[in-house]
Amino acid sequence: MPDYTYLLRCADGSLYCGWTNDLKKRFAAHRAGTASKYTRARLPVEPVYAERCDSKQDAMRREYAIKRFSKAQKEALLLSEKNLLKEDKNWFFDDEKTD
Repeated sequence: MPDYTYLLRCADGSLYCGWTNDLKKRFAAHRAGTASKYTRARLPVEPVYAERCDSKQDAMRREYAIKRFSKAQKEALLLSEKNLLKEDKNWFFDDEKTD
């Protein structure tokens, strides 16, 4: 199963960074308020960035690096070619309604 590093935009405008091997399940957990204390306090959240990584270790390293980015650097990352969600933020939901 592939691993991913991702960013969520929280209701307060902040960006939350994490990693997972199942985007659909992890995003659902964030939206339900069960994935992290940080996002639970800042609902609703919207997936804005996902990057495929070669391994769990690579995903964790990428998360560590992104968490050290400035807000401007994170915003620029959203427009990069690495962003799997750049064109379609719901590609991984298998036709599930996400609104």
